[in-house]
Amino acid sequence: MILRTLFALVVTILSVSALAQPERAQNLDQLLEMIKRSQISESAEHRQREAEFARDKANQARLLEQAKVTREQLEARAAELERLYSEQQLVVNSKKAQLSDRLGSMRELFGHLTSTAGDLRGVLDTSLVSAQYPGRGDFLQALIEKMNGSTQLPDIEEIEHLWFEAQREMIETGRIAAFNGPVVKVSGETRTQEIVRIGAYNLVSDGHYLSFDGRKIEELVRQPADDLLAAMAELQAAKSGTTVDVGIDPSGPRGGQLLLALTQKPTFMEYLDQGGLVGWAIVWVGIVGLALGAWRIYVLLTVSSKVQAQLHNQTPSSDNPLGRVLIVAEENAAVDLETLELKLEEAVLRERPAIESGLSMMKIIAAVAPLLGLLGTVTGMITTFQAITIFGAGDAKNMAVGISMALVTTVQGLVVAIPMVLMHTLVNGRAKSVIHILDEQSAGLVAENAERKAATQA
Repeated sequence: MILRTLFALVVTILSVSALAQPERAQNLDQLLEMIKRSQISESAEHRQREAEFARDKANQARLLEQAKVTREQLEARAAELERLYSEQQLVVNSKKAQLSDRLGSMRELFGHLTSTAGDLRGVLDTSLVSAQYPGRGDFLQALIEKMNGSTQLPDIEEIEHLWFEAQREMIETGRIAAFNGPVVKVSGETRTQEIVRIGAYNLVSDGHYLSFDGRKIEELVRQPADDLLAAMAELQAAKSGTTVDVGIDPSGPRGGQLLLALTQKPTFMEYLDQGGLVGWAIVWVGIVGLALGAWRIYVLLTVSSKVQAQLHNQTPSSDNPLGRVLIVAEENAAVDLETLELKLEEAVLRERPAIESGLSMMKIIAAVAPLLGLLGTVTGMITTFQAITIFGAGDAKNMAVGISMALVTTVQGLVVAIPMVLMHTLVNGRAKSVIHILDEQSAGLVAENAERKAATQA
């Protein structure tokens, strides 16, 4: 019974080892042999581990002693360095005091030079003269560091160079010069071409204005008016000593903001586009009205000249209203006065539509154009209020579209209405003048016929 219990206990303890043990006990003797071998193996392994632990312990003790020795050496070195630092600090302070005494008034001079160099560096970075002489301000940073430091002093050549660049900037500001340089075109292509520099105000090339950001020269995407470009082309082609009137930007040394603002001025087509659909409707109404007015003025001037010629000609002609009325009078010369008068009135009435043609349409256009402008104004204000609702009133650019539409359509409506009113007045006056002549001549014919018949009866 005891042997069976012992056997079960040993099997449980060695279950893990049994998984890796290919050999299995067949009886109690083999099991005892296997237990014996396991105990011997474990004892050897334990002795090996104890030996390694002892060696590691001895090694750690040796390393600890070495670390203590190294620490003592470093502490001694640190104390020595602190002593040397204190001694050197005294020497440095003494040298600084000696340097300060020797500099004397030179320190104030270096202060002025530093300020001048800093101001000049800001000018040279954006100056148009730097487009012709690139990299001329690179030495200024090193010069400023020297004058602000305490280990180096600027030499006389560097100070003279600072004076030279300041003088050159002042002289070149009043000079017109031509040079070759790379220009970035609107298409993105870079070309080397002749550039004309007008002082520090403008750069032009091939009749176009250029911009300079301190690194590259670019052709402006939008150019000013054609007359300014033509003047610049004339300047570039001019010989030395020739006087040419050109437009320059006085804000050029400060970035050329006036020129940029001038280039942003909308063209005529862009101005019309700002009015939107209502604006284009006004434009087409105006075109139709002006064409109609011009045509009616031409027609009435022609008719009036023919009527005036007919007044001095005894033979009636059918190519003018007065001649046709006279023909009717000749054809009805034998009728009674009342019938003749009716025939002449009929002839005049027949001529009136052709003479007064277009007056009603011109009057309607003159009245509708301001109403369309008012419609555009209301539409633009609605767009503006919608922009304020979405983006707020902090950014004026978001409201610019609506305000432009409101103002532009109002102007367009007035620009169309005012000429149409004048043309309607002119055409109406000319038409009434022709009709007045017809009425006058008709009445004269009736009176003449009445006198002739009265003389015949007498």
